Amino acid sequence: MGTYSKPIQSIRERKFEHVIEQKTDFSCGAASLASLLKFAYDRHEINEQKVLIGMLEHADLGLVKEQGFSLLNMKRYLQSQGLRGRGYKVGEAEMSLLKIPAIVLLNDGGYSHFVVFRRHDEGEVYLGDPALGNRIMSMDEFNQKWNGVVFVVIGQDYQRDNPLLHPRAKLTLNTLDPLSPMTDAELLEFGFSYSDML
Repeated sequence: MGTYSKPIQSIRERKFEHVIEQKTDFSCGAASLASLLKFAYDRHEINEQKVLIGMLEHADLGLVKEQGFSLLNMKRYLQSQGLRGRGYKVGEAEMSLLKIPAIVLLNDGGYSHFVVFRRHDEGEVYLGDPALGNRIMSMDEFNQKWNGVVFVVIGQDYQRDNPLLHPRAKLTLNTLDPLSPMTDAELLEFGFSYSDML
């Protein structure tokens, strides 16, 4: 009998898979931009702190204290890194055709919050939220919270098939065939271990 190994991922790790978690209340923009650079531009050394410090170097500190970071701060930081940042006012139809990850600003419960728009699929929006992890919401809910602007990063080294474009589907009982027994892989996804299945 041989040995078998499989990488194990906790629910928390899966929730923040390909999303850099923000460490402060005001760093959602830095964490979102770091996620985009790390996973779409293969800049493995990047983290929230490096982006935050870089954005502060190119920002008006008074405005940041008063209003937080803006897309202009992100754009200036990207220029210092040899990349371009572009903001576009678009509608729902254009958003559903977007084929690259982008940063969007949501108004969630009265708070402005930057997140990574990963993809749109069959009326659902997949987001990389630096505060809450990977989220899926309906396009209707997204449109109610979204300000209508997308911010994209343009430059060399973009990975066309990056992991941000392939978020995991919802892990719910509804996605499973209720008439067939769960496979070992599905049980492992729900947190079972091999010893539980013997």
